[in-house]
Amino acid sequence: MRINELILYKLNEKDDLIRDMAGLTEYFDSVLFYSCMNRILETASRNGFYGNLWHCFLTDFLVNHENAYALSCEIRETSNVSLKELVLHDFAILMEMFHYDFSDHLSEAEKKIFRHILEYQTGNDGGSIYNDRIRHMICETAVLLGEVTDSIEAEKILSSFYRKYGVGKFGLHKAFRVQKNAEDTQIIPIRRIAHVHLDDLVGYEIAKKKLVENTEAFVSGRAANNCLLFGDAGTGKSSSIKAIVNEYYDRGLRIIEIYKHQFGELNQVISQIKNRNYKFIIYMDDLSFEESELEYKYLKAVIEGGMEKKPDNVLIYATSNRRHLIRETFRDKEDRRDDDIHKGDTVQEKLSLVARFGVTIFYSAPSKNEFQQIVLTLAERNKITLPEEELLAEANKWELFHGGMSGRSAQQFINSILGRS
Repeated sequence: MRINELILYKLNEKDDLIRDMAGLTEYFDSVLFYSCMNRILETASRNGFYGNLWHCFLTDFLVNHENAYALSCEIRETSNVSLKELVLHDFAILMEMFHYDFSDHLSEAEKKIFRHILEYQTGNDGGSIYNDRIRHMICETAVLLGEVTDSIEAEKILSSFYRKYGVGKFGLHKAFRVQKNAEDTQIIPIRRIAHVHLDDLVGYEIAKKKLVENTEAFVSGRAANNCLLFGDAGTGKSSSIKAIVNEYYDRGLRIIEIYKHQFGELNQVISQIKNRNYKFIIYMDDLSFEESELEYKYLKAVIEGGMEKKPDNVLIYATSNRRHLIRETFRDKEDRRDDDIHKGDTVQEKLSLVARFGVTIFYSAPSKNEFQQIVLTLAERNKITLPEEELLAEANKWELFHGGMSGRSAQQFINSILGRS
């Protein structure tokens, strides 16, 4: 097997299973064979793969390999013509791996084991790596690749996948978090995210419209602004941003969640995403600062004011219960002598952060009528059949002891009813 001749799809230290399977074609070893079967099965279990697990494993390798060719295809209608010619060389080798007949080397017992690997039936467990949509698409792409032997046809299948879904972690996942290691700052996929949609958020039509308009401009390549969603607790600010990502994922929108103590890593995060063909929202939930916290200075420089221009494929979306983000005191407004000689400058410093968000959207606590409408809508969606008068009376009692009237308390009330049945 000519795996050492691969040009673009070079194997790295993590690809030992492919090396070992290629090695079995040159010199068959029964112990190595069973080791490979174990690793294929364990990988399939983590990923939720089914069908021909060997083909699924190879396809997973291909859709995650961030080489020059794959990156030139991601979320685009055209690819680099020269790279396309070079990649046909690699696909010819990879097709040999897809279609190699290992059964020539196997005993009857080993053929039985291998048959299960090639015709694997799984239950409803989707695995822990991919969402169901991507998982099924990888398995379906594995079937398509298994049906062709020609490198040109294989290239058409893979380039179509790259254009539709992208490549690697940014192509196959919606949401990410930041993790600082001893050596570097890593962007790690979040495997499971809430599948919330804008229609799930009852009310707030004006707020949602402003958020959609700004995000639509962003993913369409037009000018867009950083967004601050502020207002009362439990009103759906965070849910709105999660819904936006679900809404625009197919058009290349991704979200990276970052916490206040990680703001010093923002430049490193942006350096890893600025040249990718996706649109990234850097998401900061429940953002606020006390007077003693200086992390906001990192944020100010990244948003607007640093020497390096923020890339066009990056926006900041934040939620906060505070309109001005940085805690203010009466001392800031008093006209008296204290340690701060230039009090006006101090006030402007505190207000300058929020001024860097071009779009600010207010989420207010619902009125009593609005709260009751939220309860009724959620009850209908969840097929709760309590009489309306009884339902609303119970809801009014609930909000008195559970944080007041908000979308969150309405959902918690509905959950409490569902829990009784």
